[in-house]
Amino acid sequence: MSPGPGADSAPAPAPTTMFSSLKIRNYRLFATGQVVSNTGTWMQRIAQDWLVLTLTGSASAVGITIALQFLPMLLFGLYGGVLADRLPKRRLLLATQFAMGLTGLALAVLTLSGHVQVWHVYLTAFVIGLVTVVDNPARQSFVAEMVGPDQLGNAVSLNSANFQSARLVGPAVAGVLITAVGSGYAFLLNGLSFIAPIAGLLLMRNSELHKVERAPRGKGQLREGLKYVAGRPELIWPIVLVGFIGTFGFNFPIWLSAFVNNVYHSGASTYGLLNTLMAAGSLAGALLAARRRTSRLRVLVGAAVLFGVLEIVTAFAPQFWIFAVLMVPIGMFGLTVNVTANSSIQMATEPAMRGRVMSLFMMVFVGGTPLGAPLVGWVTDTYGPRIGFAAGGTVALVAAIGVGVMLARVGGLRLKIDLRPGRRHLEFVPREQLATAA
Repeated sequence: MSPGPGADSAPAPAPTTMFSSLKIRNYRLFATGQVVSNTGTWMQRIAQDWLVLTLTGSASAVGITIALQFLPMLLFGLYGGVLADRLPKRRLLLATQFAMGLTGLALAVLTLSGHVQVWHVYLTAFVIGLVTVVDNPARQSFVAEMVGPDQLGNAVSLNSANFQSARLVGPAVAGVLITAVGSGYAFLLNGLSFIAPIAGLLLMRNSELHKVERAPRGKGQLREGLKYVAGRPELIWPIVLVGFIGTFGFNFPIWLSAFVNNVYHSGASTYGLLNTLMAAGSLAGALLAARRRTSRLRVLVGAAVLFGVLEIVTAFAPQFWIFAVLMVPIGMFGLTVNVTANSSIQMATEPAMRGRVMSLFMMVFVGGTPLGAPLVGWVTDTYGPRIGFAAGGTVALVAAIGVGVMLARVGGLRLKIDLRPGRRHLEFVPREQLATAA
């Protein structure tokens, strides 16, 4: 009898190509649904912020909306991971996608009928944040059930490419809709876009999913997840690194708007251009990551170091065109950090713990925004955009170097310096190899 999809005796994995995981039917259905709903989500983000600005005339009100959307992940993110480990992920995702679709339709009805008020937008933003608490860990860990361990890194990279592709299209479509017919139709299309992922989930074949044992209901599961991560350096240090970079290094709405207004004295079109260039770099980074078969921690640390250095260099770019061009590699290396950390953590985690571990990952990466953004905003307002941007890059660089040193110590590695021509000048090698060479 031939082994099932999740059996240990599965045949040798096929070589990984850029789009190899799309050969799997269940993942193909999932990815198709996600590209539609991600586009709708980006449309709603733009329309939501514009609507709040129109209703209040206040940039602070826009900041409150963003904070309300991210706050639930900071407060309840770990509990979402517990639910993702306990419950069937496919059913859980059906519920979360349905709920997100309803929020879009509710805002559409309120806006198109002329009854929308700013507290309605606050409320729907908070509800979306609550749903995301469960949706994020369930969606992240469900990828492994669709593609199995051999294609996990490729699928995680394609998910990011999917998201960045929508980031290029969604805001542009939203801008056209808002200008032509108003924000309400952007909300309506976002609500309807969730039909695609729901249909994809319903059409999946259960027999082709890689079965994982769910965590039984019991006490102390949240504490168990934290203890599990704390005892594994290959998990805790990448999460620490992503936490610092997500909290202090990814505050681009603050920095780019400050540069556009105060340094380059330009308008919304320039702001859109900079975001588009960064999204293009992120998409390139995701596609390059999809070609790699494994996610090595040295790639994570190296990308984080380059990300921090690029932010510092870009902060003091003497001309606008240099600043704009540098947005592309910043987007590429920032995305490489995210994708490499995501896939390496998933592959190093036992299936029954994956939901809790990924909820912690998303909590520190996304949930740090309400904490870091006010501080970064204060530094930017007080000392100027260049100092604010450079400060974020400095934190990212120091965190990358610190985590790199800790991972090297845990792995018994030492830095080898070889200045001879044609040799790799800097390289981490095992202590025994360094002693032999000496």
